Amino acid sequence: MSITEPTRRTRGDLCPGVLRPWPAADGALVRLRVPGGRVSPAALAALHGVAVRFGDDDNVHVTTRANLQLRALPIGPDGQLPGEVVAAIAETGLLPEPGHELVRNILVSPLTGLVGGRADLRPVTDRLDAGLLADPALGGLPGRFLFVLDDGRGDLLERSCDLGLVALDAGTAQLRVGAQWSDVVPLAEAADRLVELAREFVRARGTGPDAPWHVRELPVPLIAARPADHRLASPAPVLPYGPVASSAGLIDHVEAHSGVVDRALIDRLTGGDVAELIVTPWRGVLAVHA
Repeated sequence: MSITEPTRRTRGDLCPGVLRPWPAADGALVRLRVPGGRVSPAALAALHGVAVRFGDDDNVHVTTRANLQLRALPIGPDGQLPGEVVAAIAETGLLPEPGHELVRNILVSPLTGLVGGRADLRPVTDRLDAGLLADPALGGLPGRFLFVLDDGRGDLLERSCDLGLVALDAGTAQLRVGAQWSDVVPLAEAADRLVELAREFVRARGTGPDAPWHVRELPVPLIAARPADHRLASPAPVLPYGPVASSAGLIDHVEAHSGVVDRALIDRLTGGDVAELIVTPWRGVLAVHA
């Protein structure tokens, strides 16, 4: 049997953000983290307005981590976006804390609290995001560090993560730490536990170009592994595009082909009676109608 050698880093991660754009061939690429994929129609429309006003690509793009991207933006000789572009993006409300913009990678079962699932993870997501934003030290998490929260339906059970949880019932969850299962905890305490584990990772990884990006890369495990709880659901299939079953026609999973949300799709997602949008990890957007 072969043994997999641990990953050894020689530099910090280069995941893009608004304040750390990626200099692509067509201009600056920026990524905006939207915890749980939740974005208001007004914020999405405003972000599209930034793309139209400043970019050579007037589309918004969605990622498999349920985040948003803009491409082909202007970039200065210092490798940064012009100040007016940063200001326009900040005005959308999607850049709440510049010092933590790279670390809010929180992937959540998209339909949680709307249809199905064992628990509503929206309050957990909000508390986790607030905990990350409140701690200056957690601004040092790598840009590829990922939290994955499955509400018990199993749609994200097979997604790899650095930290996460799976709901076992309406009030209980089992924590995930890298590829290992950890404690079973009350759901009301889960976000705080994940924040503390993130702090432990920051302390354990150290600093410098060889610091690990992921929990699995630590030389010493962050926790002692525990068995998976018997109440865990089986993995669920990918959510299909189209009207969501059991939503009484109020929720549509709209495909963003190749991850592109163009002007026509923006109009569809932000018009009429659409009250809420949730970007999904399957290159789609849930449109929740009032």
